[in-house]
Amino acid sequence: MLLGAMTSVFVLAGASGASAETLESALAKAYGNNPNLNAQRANVRATDENVAQAKSGYRPTITGTADVGRSFSQYDSRQPPGFFGGGGEQIDRLTPRGFGVELNQNLFDGFRTDNSVRRAESGVLAAREDLSTTEQNTLNSAATAYMNVLRDTAILDLQRNNVEVIDEQLRQTRDRFNVGEVTRTDVAQAESRLAASRSQASQAEANLRASIAQYRQFIGVEPQQLAPGRPLDKLTPRSVNEALRIAFGEHPAIKAAQHAVDAAELQVKIAQGALAPQVGVRASVAQRYDVREGNDEALTASAVATLSVPIYEGGQAYSATRQAKEQVGQAQLQADWVRDQVRAAVVSTWGALEAARAQIQAAQAQIDAAETALSGVREEARVGQRTTLDVLNAQQELLTARVNLIQAQRDRVVASYQLVQSMGRLTSRALGLAVNHYNPKIHYEQVKDLWVGTSTPDGR
Repeated sequence: MLLGAMTSVFVLAGASGASAETLESALAKAYGNNPNLNAQRANVRATDENVAQAKSGYRPTITGTADVGRSFSQYDSRQPPGFFGGGGEQIDRLTPRGFGVELNQNLFDGFRTDNSVRRAESGVLAAREDLSTTEQNTLNSAATAYMNVLRDTAILDLQRNNVEVIDEQLRQTRDRFNVGEVTRTDVAQAESRLAASRSQASQAEANLRASIAQYRQFIGVEPQQLAPGRPLDKLTPRSVNEALRIAFGEHPAIKAAQHAVDAAELQVKIAQGALAPQVGVRASVAQRYDVREGNDEALTASAVATLSVPIYEGGQAYSATRQAKEQVGQAQLQADWVRDQVRAAVVSTWGALEAARAQIQAAQAQIDAAETALSGVREEARVGQRTTLDVLNAQQELLTARVNLIQAQRDRVVASYQLVQSMGRLTSRALGLAVNHYNPKIHYEQVKDLWVGTSTPDGR
């Protein structure tokens, strides 16, 4: 029978040839095309600009002004004629106008600018770690989608083959019924099992369609011929304790939480800086026309050093400082929570990987036993010692065992990717993907010290 001869070790068998899509090439497509990952890259580039904005506190602000107007004035002097130029009425129609430039330069602001720059830099580092987390989530989701398509394709093939096997079993049962070897009950049992197998095949087809949709979502293309998928044994540590050590030292979520603590502590210093004296310089130059009478001019220039000492501003700065201190405590607790999440993820995925390995061995043993049982039941049925239902049940047990093996093999590959992700090492570089690895430092170096310009480094 077809079911007995079919090989179901789908991880080690699949599409072959140069045209087959491999798991690594699928991950490379996800790395370059996934919209969520590209959006996070754009978010990091936007966060880079916070450093340039914070550094603006070191630089002067220069403002140009210009104005023009029209004025009318009438004087009616009561002095007698000849008295200091005489009396009478005097009318002036002027067009006062001018332009000027003002410069303001901060010299000392309680180190608020210094701390703002450092806080922005911590934010950039946190954004990079968030990008790494998104990258690893994307690659894990893509690997899972890839293996789901392989799994559901193999299960659908098994279910369709099972329909053919039971259909053949039904035909043989009807022939035996026609010659009086079995009863109508045996025929009805075969018909019922055939209907159930067709239902299972339809469900398997629906599951495959759903997996194909997820594949398209994460990888960006429709799956064609998929090559075998294999677990990440080369990146899997020998013990759970080693996995935990790696995770605590390298996981991007932990690093991002630590940068968030740094940023919160710097925010306290920024808030306290509002209570410090402010020192600066203000300089201006202006050219005026028609100031007092027609066609006159005036040029003015000034440079002033300023000192501002806050005495009481209504309590706002004190409240902001207390608030920032509470946010430090919140960030520290959040960092502890992230470490606990990472620990739980490592332990959980390690257990899932170990369970999948054991399930593969058990499923292979189950298949061997089920094949032997099916062969024996068929022989016994030929001599009348077994019923048609016994044969159908034995076939179903073998089918279940093969499905279990497929599921366990899929689970082993997926669990290995999840374990590596939980350690923080599921990156394009660690996987050796053939891609142009995105380097967020390039954009940062391009914009961190820019004084002017509205175009992005890529020309937009």
